[in-house]
Amino acid sequence: MTASFVIAPPPQAAIAVQGETTKFPVRRVWCVGRNYLEHIRELGNDERNPPFFFAKHADMIVPDGSEIPYPTLTKDMQHEVELVVALKSGGLNISPEKALDHVWGYGVSVDLTRRDLQTISRKKEQPWEIGKSFDMSAPTGALVPASKVGHPSEGKIWLSVNGTERQKGDLSEMIWNIAEIISKLSLQVELGAGDVILTGTPAGVAALQPGDKVACGVDGIGTLKFEITKPK
Repeated sequence: MTASFVIAPPPQAAIAVQGETTKFPVRRVWCVGRNYLEHIRELGNDERNPPFFFAKHADMIVPDGSEIPYPTLTKDMQHEVELVVALKSGGLNISPEKALDHVWGYGVSVDLTRRDLQTISRKKEQPWEIGKSFDMSAPTGALVPASKVGHPSEGKIWLSVNGTERQKGDLSEMIWNIAEIISKLSLQVELGAGDVILTGTPAGVAALQPGDKVACGVDGIGTLKFEITKPK
């Protein structure tokens, strides 16, 4: 029996796949905080604290080439380029040795952050959602299957604004590697097919303004471009 709804159900959030017309359906979006040492230092956070997880809503993903209006409520929206891990399966209490078996593929995304609002929330010991989870806050490039690229443990991750490089790091600098991230997150929540994980950002985060053109990528994985436009 086909389910019926009192209103039309929202469209399925999805990410493009390189070279394909089919898309990867997104179930949930998880982000890793503080997974590159130099980024921890630039924000003045305690290096001894382990990385932790927070979420964005799936419908905040927008594709490569998007025009993103400068968001409301903030005067300090910043960019954070990140490697994306897309899962084809999941579970609870996944061991690091089995974690990569659940990966479908990889991509690149930018965790757009209303830094001023995030900072206020942190000082008040309130949730980060207002600073991290807002409309169009997760521009994401096309995914590439792990069957084609393997499971990256190194490679340049970078971001430039208007042709000037701002962020540059290497995947080998992640405090937690991909398998460890999946394993640790599966202790917190049961992971499933369609979950995507943003794995943290290197140093160099900075503010964006209307008119800025952003280009970023992970070598061997993919690239992403978008533009910040005037507020709505």
